[in-house]
Amino acid sequence: MQGKIVVVTGASGALGKVVVASALAKGAKVAAIDHAATAFQATPERIEFGGVDLIDAVEAKKAIDAAAGHFGRLDVLINIAGGFAFETTVEGDPEAWQRLYALNVSTALHACRSAVPHLAASNAGRIVNVGAMAAIQAGAGMGPYAASKAAVHRLTEALAAEWKGKITVNAVLPSIIDTVANRASMPDADFAKWVRPQELAEVILFLASDAASAVTGALLPVSGRV
Repeated sequence: MQGKIVVVTGASGALGKVVVASALAKGAKVAAIDHAATAFQATPERIEFGGVDLIDAVEAKKAIDAAAGHFGRLDVLINIAGGFAFETTVEGDPEAWQRLYALNVSTALHACRSAVPHLAASNAGRIVNVGAMAAIQAGAGMGPYAASKAAVHRLTEALAAEWKGKITVNAVLPSIIDTVANRASMPDADFAKWVRPQELAEVILFLASDAASAVTGALLPVSGRV
């Protein structure tokens, strides 16, 4: 990752923070984009764009273009921005389907569409999306989340086919990520079986690296120690 220019969306979340720190540690320069506001000051290696609503295509393009302009180019886009809700199909809030589609699919779509012109100019353009194992087979209460993440999988495959030879496009499909929020919501679970954010970050950054130049269109499960 040495010298790569990387954009990370959802950069202030539990996984986003780890991916940003790991990319910087590997020698990348990072533009961190998040919906949350930030007062972070830019450094030669890192710049933050806070208060960005990636559901809005115009805002997404403005942030991506600003990141590319700041560093002079863009090599990698890592889409982590998203959301989750546990909603049963009949009793749950019907608006959850639209909300999760916007949070998980629209954010990734708008970031990808904005980044592709910059990535196509790179010698090693990479997109890594975050899908979900839950989208392979949805369980009870996972309908809207699984449907939205399944759309991320199809987005990944379509982009990979459309830009093959110019940009690699892959997705990681984590099971449950070991975060403070997930521990709080599932206190009786066996946390040792969950995927640690650092483990997932390593897989993401591998797909973003030169070593993964022959991998595109892959939906890579990251299931932890089951």
